[in-house]
Amino acid sequence: MSTHYDIDESAGPLFAAPARAPAVQSSVTSMAAADAIGASLNALQRSVVAFLRARGDHGATDEEIAVGLQMNPSTARPRRIELVRRGLVVEAGTRKAASGRYATAWRLA
Repeated sequence: MSTHYDIDESAGPLFAAPARAPAVQSSVTSMAAADAIGASLNALQRSVVAFLRARGDHGATDEEIAVGLQMNPSTARPRRIELVRRGLVVEAGTRKAASGRYATAWRLA
């Protein structure tokens, strides 16, 4: 059985990402670091980085990342794992998820 979904793309791409990796605009070194890693991150990874940057030290669980970015959890979690493997994202403790169970929170390194 095949299902067809009409997608209205007039509002832009669903996973729009900044042209460069997020950086502190007033910091020359931060901008240089963003330029250095930005080219090597794909659009979905950049979206996760930008989301975690906005969350600061509080970070976000995989669930919060998926909900906040309106991204399928099966897409969001692998992107976060890729960023962890690259050393860009680290654990930020644990907290209760919507299920009531504890989940790891993640923040930028």
